Amino acid sequence: MQIKIQSNVVFKHLVKSDKKIIINQGGTRSGKTYNILLFIIFYYCLRNSKKIITICRKTFPALRATVLRDFLSILRKYNIYNEDYHNKSSSEYTLFGNLIEFISLDQPVKVRGRKRDLLFINEANELYYEDWQQLLFRTSEKIILDYNPSEEYHWIYDKIIPRDDASFLKTNYLDNPFLEQTLVDEIERLRLTDEQYWQIYGLGEKGTSKAVIFNYYEYSVLPEEATFVSYGADAGYTNDPSTLVSVYKNGYDLYIKEHLYRTMMTTLDIHNKFKEVGISKEQIYLDSAEPRLIDELRRMGWNIRPSLKGKDSVNAGIDLLKRYKLYIHKDSKNAIQEFRNYKWKEDRTGKLTNIPEDKHNHITDAVRYATYSILSKPNFGKYAIR
Repeated sequence: MQIKIQSNVVFKHLVKSDKKIIINQGGTRSGKTYNILLFIIFYYCLRNSKKIITICRKTFPALRATVLRDFLSILRKYNIYNEDYHNKSSSEYTLFGNLIEFISLDQPVKVRGRKRDLLFINEANELYYEDWQQLLFRTSEKIILDYNPSEEYHWIYDKIIPRDDASFLKTNYLDNPFLEQTLVDEIERLRLTDEQYWQIYGLGEKGTSKAVIFNYYEYSVLPEEATFVSYGADAGYTNDPSTLVSVYKNGYDLYIKEHLYRTMMTTLDIHNKFKEVGISKEQIYLDSAEPRLIDELRRMGWNIRPSLKGKDSVNAGIDLLKRYKLYIHKDSKNAIQEFRNYKWKEDRTGKLTNIPEDKHNHITDAVRYATYSILSKPNFGKYAIR
């Protein structure tokens, strides 16, 4: 079979490398995931048969919406998709005599199941080190990882990249010759608007701002196992926005979604927004410094309470959030912007303090109210502050 494919440096590196572990760190739109799939389909599978290939990500909704979608798109683009070889119920595809399975870390039976020959971990920095070990022990030939370097410290940097059986490639959008100019221009605008975001998602470099308080990931689909924690709200009016977020929990992961970020909101406006969001009897926590607003909304029938506050409650709330891996919905643009820029203050010498700056904190405060008021309670399961 002769098929002419359009590939970039990621594909070429995979072909040339004889290492067991191949690490692909890249910025947005560098083509890393797409070219890894090209390698699996048109290089590895064409040269092998009866191999078991596992492609995984942390959650299945994310896997299905990204790498599985791209895999099927490539097969259809090159006219090699055959529905008879696609087992949709088990998310498996038989390609040139090789079995390709798509699994996620929320499927523990599959993770700890059969052995495999090749493993591709998409967005590997979403995983815990223990997840990596389970997958590593059951893979015989080759492991490929890709990720955006959104964290300054991670087990990939400490435990995987230094291995003598690992090769490392860093790419960015300039390594993708097939990227439309409009997307190139959009990425390069980050250089002027958000230096840290440009560093990570433009250039593919590790996050370097030690002042930024939280690391976070973006998500598109809430895991089915996630349970509701509460709503959190912060009050503003003329200059500061009123905000509303919902928070869900799945183990040590917190999922945050923005529902409101607007100035000049009256009590009636907020009441109508609660109805629009679809809140019924769920708990809402609002800044305890707003007793009048809390009382008015309570009279309107809402299950609303003042947030827990006290000495050092801001830092206590931050400490609690740092015990979790944070996920922000991809459409929550203001939340993403605040979490990117919520930083520790510097003293006169430029040394970081343990006091957060009093800005970029309208959404972050709402998240803190929602979580600290619930998760810090002594009897709230194993995640309580002891």
